[in-house]
Amino acid sequence: MDDDRIRLTEAQQRARRNRSIAIGIVLISLVVIFYFVTLAKLST
Repeated sequence: MDDDRIRLTEAQQRARRNRSIAIGIVLISLVVIFYFVTLAKLST
């Protein structure tokens, strides 16, 4: 059963990790942007 799984090469694992990190950075950036926009709207 374990032999059925797809094995990723080292390069593919590195690419997947880099992509995951990039997505995480984008999501955190969006949260920060929404937070500051909300603060700006509430302060006016």
